[in-house]
Parts: sequence; C-alpha cells; structure tokens
Amino acid sequence: MVTKAPARKSATPPTPVKTTAAKRNAPLLRDIRLLGRILGDVIREQDGREAYELIERIRQLAVAYRARRDDVAGKDLDRLLKNLSADQSVSVIRAFSYFSHLANMAEDRHQVRQREHTAKVATPGSLAACFQRLADEGVRADDIAALLKRAYLSPVLTAHPTEVQRKSILDAERAVAELIARLDMADEEERQEIEPALRARVTQLWQTRMLRFTKLTVADEIENALSYYQSTFLREIPRLYAQLERALPGREVASFLRMGQWIGGDRDGNPNVSAQTLQLAMSRQAEVALRHYLTEVHQLGAELSMSGRLVGITPHMAVLTDRSPDLNPHRADEPYRRALTGVYARLAATLEELTGTKALRHAVAPQNPYASADEFLADLRTVDTSLRTHHAAVLADLRVRPLIRAVQVFGFHLATLDLRQSSDQHELVIAELLATAKVEPQYAKLDEDAKQALLRQLLCEARPLRVQGANYSDLAKGELAIFEAAATARRRYGPQALIHYIISHTETVSDLLEVLLLQKECGLMRGTLDDADSQAELIVVPLFETIADLRHATDIMRGFYAVPGIADLVKRSGGEQDIMLGYSDSNKDGGFFTSNWELYRAEISLVALFKDLRTSHGIGLRLFHGRGGTVGRGGGPTHQAILAQPPGTVNGQIRLTEQGEVIASKYAHPEIGRRNLETLVSAMLEASLIQPSKPVPSAFLQTADAISQASMAAYRKLVYETPGFTDYFFAATPIREIAELNIGSRPASRKSTRRIEDLRAIPWGFSWGQCRVALPGWFGMGSAIEAFLSAPGTERKAQLALLQRMHKQWPFFGTLLSNMDMVLAKSDLAIAERYVALVEDKKLGKKIMSAIRAEWDLTNQALNLITGAKARLAAQPELADFLAYRFPYVDPLNHLQVELMRRHRKAQDTRASEVEGETVAERVQRGIHLSINGVAAGLRNTG
Repeated sequence: MVTKAPARKSATPPTPVKTTAAKRNAPLLRDIRLLGRILGDVIREQDGREAYELIERIRQLAVAYRARRDDVAGKDLDRLLKNLSADQSVSVIRAFSYFSHLANMAEDRHQVRQREHTAKVATPGSLAACFQRLADEGVRADDIAALLKRAYLSPVLTAHPTEVQRKSILDAERAVAELIARLDMADEEERQEIEPALRARVTQLWQTRMLRFTKLTVADEIENALSYYQSTFLREIPRLYAQLERALPGREVASFLRMGQWIGGDRDGNPNVSAQTLQLAMSRQAEVALRHYLTEVHQLGAELSMSGRLVGITPHMAVLTDRSPDLNPHRADEPYRRALTGVYARLAATLEELTGTKALRHAVAPQNPYASADEFLADLRTVDTSLRTHHAAVLADLRVRPLIRAVQVFGFHLATLDLRQSSDQHELVIAELLATAKVEPQYAKLDEDAKQALLRQLLCEARPLRVQGANYSDLAKGELAIFEAAATARRRYGPQALIHYIISHTETVSDLLEVLLLQKECGLMRGTLDDADSQAELIVVPLFETIADLRHATDIMRGFYAVPGIADLVKRSGGEQDIMLGYSDSNKDGGFFTSNWELYRAEISLVALFKDLRTSHGIGLRLFHGRGGTVGRGGGPTHQAILAQPPGTVNGQIRLTEQGEVIASKYAHPEIGRRNLETLVSAMLEASLIQPSKPVPSAFLQTADAISQASMAAYRKLVYETPGFTDYFFAATPIREIAELNIGSRPASRKSTRRIEDLRAIPWGFSWGQCRVALPGWFGMGSAIEAFLSAPGTERKAQLALLQRMHKQWPFFGTLLSNMDMVLAKSDLAIAERYVALVEDKKLGKKIMSAIRAEWDLTNQALNLITGAKARLAAQPELADFLAYRFPYVDPLNHLQVELMRRHRKAQDTRASEVEGETVAERVQRGIHLSINGVAAGLRNTG
C-alpha cells in the first residue's frame, strides 16, 4: 500500500507574487485557463463526463494537498488513486501529462510576449544588454568584430535516453504554439476562428499515441533532431546574424556560430551506431540543407522579377545569366530569374548526387551539380552584388543576404557531426591489428611508455597495418568502417562535415595516439608523423569525465604534446585542440559541488598549459562542455553558466551539448530558439571581452576546495559506501521502468550490471528527478557547508561572512547556488516518501530516506544562511510563479506513478484479460511510462 504523505512540510512551495507579478502574469493565466478548458472539453467529449469529473476531483485533492499539506486530502487522494482501474489510471495520467505540455507552451509564449513588451529595455542575456555592458566596460565595436572573426561557438545536439517526446507530438504542439501566439493580436472575430483550431489540435493530441510501441532507432533520433533545423535553426540563425550586423554597422560579422550534432556518429555504448548510420546522418543532413536552399532560391526567382530593360546588371551577373539553361522567351528580359533557374537546376543536381533524392519542382532539368557549397555561395554573391550595385539593396537584404549567411553556416553538411567512441574499444582494435600484422602480439599488456613508443613508431611509418585477406573481428571491421566513412563524408560534404573525434574515458596519452593511428590507417591523416607537411583531418578530442580524469587532464595533455612531432602535426592541421569536459559522470562520481569544482580547476590548469602551447606552437584551446539538462548534469541557465567559467577559459571558443527534453524546450519554438541562441552569443562575448578587475581571492579558492572535500565525502558515503543503497535506488526510483521505455537507441547502462558505476549518468539523474528527490543537484552540499562553518579553530560568524562574500562576488559560486536553489524548489520530499514505500526492505528504506531528508534539510538551511533567502526562488519570482502554477498538475502524476509501479512490480492484475489487444498488465506499464513523460514535461529541465 502507498503510505500517506507526512503532514509536516518538507519544502516551502513557491507561491505566486500577488502584486505586479499577478498583473504581469495575467496573460499567462488567461492562456493556461483557455488551454485547460479546451482540454477539459475534449476529455469530456472523448472519454465522457465521468472521466472528466474523476480527473477534476484528483486535481482538487492534489491542489489542497500541496497548498496546505492537508493530511485529509492526502488520505482521500491515496484512497482514490488506489482504487483506480488500469484504464482509469491511463486516462488520468494522459490528462495531467497533456496539461503539463500545454502549460509549457503557454509559458513559452509568455516569455516571448514579455520580451516583446520590454523590447526597449535591454533584458539580461539579450544582445542589446550585452552590447550595452560591453560599451560600459569600454569595449569597442572593432574589438567585438575582431573577436567574432576568430571565434567558434557551437551548440551540439545529442540524442540521449531521456527525450520522451515523439515527433508526432512535437509537430502537433508546434501548431498549438502558433495558434496561441495569434491570440495576442486577435480581435473577437479572429478568436472565434482560433479557438476551434486550438480545439482541433488538442483533439489531435488526445487521439495521438504519446508513447512509442517500438524502440527508438538511430534513424528516428536523426529525424527528430533535423526537425529543429527545419523549424528553427535554418531561418533563425541568419536572423541572429542580421541582429549582429545591425549592432556592428559597417563591420564584417564572421560566421562564428555553427551547429554541431552527435546523432549518427556517437558510438560510445551504443551498438546501433555504425558506418551506415553515419552515412545516413550525413545524407539526411545534406538533404535538409539543400531542400531549404531550393525553397529559398525558388522564392527568390518569384521575387526578383526585374526587367533588363529597366535596370542594369553587373558583368558577373550577365555571365551567370548567360550560363543558365533557361531559354523560356517569357523570361528573356528577366536576368535574375533566368540566372536563378540555372542556380536551382544546379542545386537540384547537387541534391540528387549527394542524397539520391529529387527536387520537387523543375523549370529545367537538373544539371551540372555544384562541387562545393563555396561554388553555390559565389553565385549568390554575384546576385547580391548586382542588386546592391543597381539600387536594389532592400531586395538583397530581404532574402539573398539571409540565404548567403545560411550557406556560410550550414554549407552542404548542415551541422558538424562528431564521432565518439570509448578508449577501450580503440585499444581492442589496435591490439587486433598489431597482433594480426605480427607487430606486437600483446599490445594491451604493454605499459604506457611502451605503448606510446610503439604508437609513435607506427605513426612515423608509411605502410598500413591491415593484412590483406585477414579475418578481422566484427568490432575491428566496424570501427575501421567508421573512419573510412568519415573520410568519404568529408570529401562529399566538405571538411566542415566532420571535424572532431571524441574519445570517451580518456585516461592516458596512448588513448589519443591510438585514434591518430586509426586515422592514418583509414586515409584521414596525410603523410606520417615526422613528415614536414603531414596533417590529421580530425581533431583528436579527449573527454575527461570522472573526478580522477579531470584531475589528470592537464598531465595527459602535457604528455600528449611532449610526444615528438605531435605539436607540429596539430599546428599544421589547423592549430586547434578541443577538450571535452564531462559534467554527468563527474557528478555521479563525486557529487554536485565536487564535480563543478573539479571542472573549474581542470579548466584553469588547461588554460595555463595552452597559454604556453599557443606561444610556442600557435595551438589554441577550445573547451567543449558536456552539459546535460539537469543541474546535476551541468544544466541550468546557459548565460550564467558561461559567465561563471574561470577567467580566460572562453576566449571566443566554446562548444556545449544540448540534450534530452532541453532541446525541445529551447528550440522547438522559433522565437524562443533564437532567444536561446542570442543568449549563447551574448554570454560568449561577455565572458571573452570583459575581464575581471581582480583575480579570484585565494580565500575563495581554498574555501571551495574545503567544501569540495567534505561534499564528496558525504556524497560517496551515501551512494557508494552505504550497504543496500543500490537496492534502494532501483526500488525507490523508476529506473527500471525508464530502462523499459522506448525513448532512446542507447541502453541505460554500459554493462549488464546493477552497479551505480556502470549506470549511465543520464538515466541516473533522470530517475532522481522523476521521484522528486533530484539528488544529483544538491546532495552533500549541506554537510559540507556545516562542516566549514564548524571547522575547528574558526569563528562561525566569520566563516559565514566569507561564504556570503563568495556568493555575491564570485560568479562560479553564485551560479552554483542559484542552480541548487532551483533544484531544491523542484524537489519534494513528501512526494519522494511515497516512492520509499516501494522498497521491500522497510528498514533500509527508512534508513536511506532519513539520510536524504537530513541532508536536504541541512542544504536548505545552508542556502538560506548564505543567500539570506527564506524561501526557494526568492531571487527568481517569475520561475517561482511558473512552478506554483504547474505543481498541482505534476503532483498527481507522481502519486499515480507510485501506485502503478507498486502494481507492476508486484505483478498484480496479470490476468489475461485484454482490452483492445492489450492486457491489464500492459496497460499498467503503459500508465507508468505515460507518467514518466508527464513528469518530465512538468519539470522541464529533467534530461
């Protein structure tokens, strides 16, 4: 039986601000109520009045329980949920899940609305605020343009097993979002048209299956990611560049912002990624880019109807026109249309050559494909120059200039696709190649010095390692095929198509040298290591993930560049060294604070090393931040996160991952997508061009080190040293049910074990978020702060004053506490207690939950002491309001999730009765999975 919720408060729930905030949020409430009313009407129509009244009763009890921690309401809610049938449970869960989705859309629209209403005020994170701050600091426009010329900023979309949204649902929700946006400007007559359209879309959602019946494939993940390019990136990124051009008049704005992608190239722990998926990803990416260009060129042909009898053209434009195969007499005096018909024909031929697909329309047959995106770009520039030369700059600005920028950014490849694999897999392949070639029979058993010496020797030899006719393992053949496919893709789609090769679990210098040798073996390295003109086509990118890896990162990179010939090779290959830092595994390894602190320390140390390498060899450092959606995985507001980086670590160069539901949250809506991209650009500029007037005080650094040690000890004591903790985790969170969901092509665990060490950090964090503990985002901090305040030989008041100065003066510490504040606001230990009832060993469940609650209380107290706040999110009232609106609709999903997990795990209702081909047990399982979707939507940054 599900235990009743304790009557005591376990959190201070955020409450809506009643004065100016209420007025500010009135349009949001209007939209939420409208969408809620429409959803209620649809439920009544589709499932009947009884179903609607049941859902409404559950909502009222959940609201009463949250608002007052009403014990009677809690009992009534327990009793009601326990007696629901599987069918009723599914209906209720779908209702609250869809309400969370609709509320998200209303909130997104409200953010856009507020931005529009405050357009004259520079809001934090906007380009206007950024340029104002830069001006205040004495940074000139020329300085900004110079930085952008050498800058590289790249958000990288990744596929991970927390994205619970189907593309069909996302597409329908985009349609709802567009209709909501129209409401703001609609008169009464237009509203009469919009509301039925909204009802139709909500009906579509209600009648659409929310979950997948089959496991998501890599191809599905590729298509999901590409939808964001079609809806947002291809159009909004050129608009963002236009904003920059307006802010920097008369100056060239380099194409520094480019998209990255992992889907189709990330093989680490995913046996479903192969050379074939790499080829599929590149082909589909090219198709999306080229079809966008075809559409734009077609529209240009319609717009540029100028007659040669009325306006002149440049000589280059005349050549482009004469080269066109368009001989239609109706366009004989329309040079731009004729020329663009020829451009379209060449693009159509390019599409067919690169993707095997055909253009939708043809004025003339496809012919003479472009050899590269640069050739296409040259033709567009010819059109642009001719228009500007003959008094049609306004027409050029309308569509030609955005298209030119799109081609500069996206080329024929759309996004740079990263390759990733674990270091142990490379070692196995190298060992097999060397043993088969009779070079070294026991490579894996060599010590590190011997490995390095052998690998360098082989990198200096021209001969290949593979033996003709040898029978290599599937692993070796598959890994080599990836490298060969990468070489082919770079030739077909351009060198920007693939640039980075990421090595997970980089622990030694030989891990890096092995990938260089595999590049050489497959034609991605020209010449040998000691040749004066040798180059490697892919940047070898180490990924430092665990606490130990982060601590050794600088030593490993110093050792890599100490290998004779490496520094010269990297310099000839472009002089860029990317290093990826993993937030997720470091958090799972050492806890919230220690993960962030070790990342900070590693960045400082790496910057110092590469300062010397830039001086001696011209090699620059670019950090790649493997951030997840949750705070425990490096998530949180991106603007603050970038500004909180150690001084000198950004310097115009940054990549960062976008994962899970965060991708939909940030980029599904075009306007919000552009705003998020604008925030990235603003943060990069501010972090690069505004240097702190003073270094971080040594007392701050020493304090952070002390907090880290105590925090990690408290975290590891619970997670890795408490007997039975793994059993508790697998029972008191929905990790088992998450692993069953068809929400990703990658397994939830790297190995077939229940060890926390083997579990992927993503489902680890996702599970804690679902049960409202959010442990990776705060655990250990309370004990650490208390230990610091009570340290022997210190005065508690002075220690607290130091922490308060750190909060106010040090962006790293202030951002960390702000993120933790948000996590604690979203956690709810009263709800978490309900999950503890699923632990069979009641003594164990009580013991571990007591430890979690004690640390939770300590952490809240510590946060209040340092910040001076008496409630969570006091500094973010708008977010507090949003959470207060949505929690009463998320809570019932948690309550039902626990009840259905209890039934599912105890194998109740397993009788063979079927409803429309689905057993009751299957319906229970489906209800659990639907609740996971709904909670994820309600909490948003959960992936």
